[in-house]
Amino acid sequence: MNYTDNRFICVPITETNAESFLSAILEASQLADIVELRLDYLSTQDRSSVIARLPALTVNTACKDLLLTFRPREQGGQQDLSLEDRQDFWRNLPPEVIAATRFVDFEFDLVESWNGISPVPWEKVICSWHNFEETPNDLPARYDRMATTPAAIVKIATMANRITDCLKTFELIHYAKDKKPVIALAMSLAGVSTRILSLASGAMLTFGSLRKGAESAAGQITASDLRNLYRIKQLNSDSEILGIIGYPVGHSRSPLMHNTVLSLHGLNAAYLPFEVQDAGEFITDFVRPQTKKFAWNFRGLSVTIPHKLAVIPYLDSVDTTAKAIGAVNTIVINGGKLSGFNTDIVGAMKPLEELVELRDARVAVLGAGGSARAICYGLNQRGANTTIFARDMTKATPLAEEFEVKLHLLESFTGDFDIVINCTPIGMRHHSEGESPLKTEALKNTTLVYDLIYTPNTTALLCNAEKAGCQTLGGMSMLIGQATEQLRLWMGLDASFETMRKGLETK
Repeated sequence: MNYTDNRFICVPITETNAESFLSAILEASQLADIVELRLDYLSTQDRSSVIARLPALTVNTACKDLLLTFRPREQGGQQDLSLEDRQDFWRNLPPEVIAATRFVDFEFDLVESWNGISPVPWEKVICSWHNFEETPNDLPARYDRMATTPAAIVKIATMANRITDCLKTFELIHYAKDKKPVIALAMSLAGVSTRILSLASGAMLTFGSLRKGAESAAGQITASDLRNLYRIKQLNSDSEILGIIGYPVGHSRSPLMHNTVLSLHGLNAAYLPFEVQDAGEFITDFVRPQTKKFAWNFRGLSVTIPHKLAVIPYLDSVDTTAKAIGAVNTIVINGGKLSGFNTDIVGAMKPLEELVELRDARVAVLGAGGSARAICYGLNQRGANTTIFARDMTKATPLAEEFEVKLHLLESFTGDFDIVINCTPIGMRHHSEGESPLKTEALKNTTLVYDLIYTPNTTALLCNAEKAGCQTLGGMSMLIGQATEQLRLWMGLDASFETMRKGLETK
């Protein structure tokens, strides 16, 4: 059997009782090319019930091709299974179930234990190996050893401790080109790019969960997002790659907005989340045309915490606005050069100016980081009367002196401002959700409160502001505004605010 021309999205079933397991198979068939039955998630009784019903399920329903897996705990499974336990399971599998199954997953040690005589036809066998600690340097050698077995397909999944580990995975896929079909993935959030781009690189299959919470491995994206948001079946080696770099980056909604627009325009491009610890390392190894070890065609990047300052030394040019505020949130790659911009100011000021007049407005800016720097620059350009409130006066003093604005401790905030703008991460999901930099009483003399945080949509600060009778503005408006400007810089697209907002709301 030749699978080299096929590219599959496989959905693992991880339910733990027979009825929900069978229902999930039918649900997954609507999204998947292949459905993986993780039989190690089931008790002996439930597993027997599912196996007995598989032949009829595949004949009488729209169920897609099946992949059977019975994995021991030390290799990522849910049960303590000896080699003998696994051998007995596969030997005792009914012939009609084997006939109704397209693939089975045998761990490498199990493949070797058969000594060439398998209870399942070798053309159906995926020989798998997992490393949950790291991504070692010897993946090609390991592939060669596994490829010499009678198994039809080789699967290697490793833990990505940093994004550069993904390079080893893509190098393995390239190494296996024109050889035995390979499934190669890097687990964890740092490895997400391998799940999205492996098919276009030449891998045979990638895994997507049925829904959030049903993942069978770290970093798994839902099959729906793989197929519809990232459109991985349409991507190829000529696809243009956009993305966001940050640490952490899993909470970002930017892929929802940008991919919605890219899909609407029918572009051969995708926008990915890249969890990056070292921005310079990522730019050198993945992005810069002269030094990259990664063959993809990068067109542009969004830059978020903590890299807005760190990327600057690695760019060929930085525009006037980004220089003035000392922070880059957008990188454009064109003609072998990397150019830095900052679209935060446009994104932040536009929705604010639609609500209030900024000239001579009394504005309190909470925080002294990169976002606060952008906000202070934008407010100064528009003639506002700005005061910074910060917790770290040592960090905030240079910012206040640079923009010639007043500075006070955040704890000393007493209100009586036209506008309060929160540029701190206080209240952000996965950071300090539920907390607020200001209490309700402190906001009673404030007209409008603007929180740049967009996850969650309604922060504790905005709730306090509503109780105090203030007009409120959430960070989603800024997020969409800066993103539309990014797409203009990258692709020359005039993306509408409404299109991006609908992309977020649909999700």
